[in-house]
Amino acid sequence: MILDIINKKRLGKELSYQELDTIFNGYLNGEVADYQMSALLMAICINGMSDEETFALTKIFIDSGDILDFSDLPGIKVDKHSTGGIGDKTTLVIVPIVAACGGTVVKMSGRGLGYTGGTIDKLESIPGYRIDLTEGEIMKQVYNIGLVVTGQTADLVPMDKVVYALRDVSSTVSSVPLIASSIMSKKIACGADKIIIDIKVGNGALIQTKEEAKKLSELMIRIGEFYNREVRTVISDMNTPLGITVGNSLEVLEAIDVLKGREKNNPFVDLCIELASEMVSMSLEIPVKEAKEKVLQVIEDRSAYHKFEEMVASQKGHLDKIKVSDKTYFIRSPQAGVIKRINALAIGKLVFQLGASKEEMDDKIDFTVGVKLNKLVGDSVKKGEVIATIFYKKKVPEIKIENIYTFE
Repeated sequence: MILDIINKKRLGKELSYQELDTIFNGYLNGEVADYQMSALLMAICINGMSDEETFALTKIFIDSGDILDFSDLPGIKVDKHSTGGIGDKTTLVIVPIVAACGGTVVKMSGRGLGYTGGTIDKLESIPGYRIDLTEGEIMKQVYNIGLVVTGQTADLVPMDKVVYALRDVSSTVSSVPLIASSIMSKKIACGADKIIIDIKVGNGALIQTKEEAKKLSELMIRIGEFYNREVRTVISDMNTPLGITVGNSLEVLEAIDVLKGREKNNPFVDLCIELASEMVSMSLEIPVKEAKEKVLQVIEDRSAYHKFEEMVASQKGHLDKIKVSDKTYFIRSPQAGVIKRINALAIGKLVFQLGASKEEMDDKIDFTVGVKLNKLVGDSVKKGEVIATIFYKKKVPEIKIENIYTFE
């Protein structure tokens, strides 16, 4: 039976709900071998899936674990997901902005693996911050202050965890229907009414081309329609690191600067404002233009930052105890000119070597290390001028500036 299902997809034919349920739940229950599931995932990666197959697979993922119900909470519950990127700390900025505007945000985030850091890892760099809230604690906090960012429970879409781990080692991570099912099953199981998806495109992202990003965007919108959820998407660049820092504590501190209005007019801030405006528009059911005015106001009057403080305090974190390594190394420009490109993937690999992210799930993270970009794309530099600062603990990895920076 299992071989028949694999062979059917290998030939490019459509699988029924029952066939998908048999093999995916069989894998979850240990009845289907890794090599058999790997073969099916590769067949899906090569031949794709129809909408009907993708809708069915999303339901199978959702039904594999708990489904959270936040219908008792007031207001429309909005959620956000990013497909991941180097220096992506948008959640830390936009969730308190949306809550400060009167929206309700229940956000369950994951950890990073490889070159991209996870939101939960960043929040754990705040000493004491609890990422293991119970459903009751989530309900109480959202009712009191309108927002929560916590870790995913072990019982939420367990199918995705085991399948993703296999995708990661079988070169099938980039399959559009598998990505869509993975993301949307978690968002729906988390109880979101409306969802914004930030689709990253570029060498520092999972999706490499705008064509693939558009396909993913359209598919997730269709999944949302099928499950009666409003889904909006934003396609954003990930060829350059997002913001001026990469590394857990550094990124939290940068997010705080944005919430305090200290960082303005750079691509990271612009993206945060765009995503927050869409979320406020969905949550309050108002036009995006009106939502943007509210977003800018709560940054200006610092009520968004105060909402961030409320969330951290509610989850037992201590912002005054965040630490960054006191060991620094400066990268200096080898020439005079204008920075044309900063390679996101190269920066991600550098920060990974410093110890700021994991290769294996059990690895330890050093929250205090990372990179700060002193100069951004488009900036003029002099020969010998500091263009980046490395915060390290043990030693500085070998750095080939030509692999990171392009000048003109």
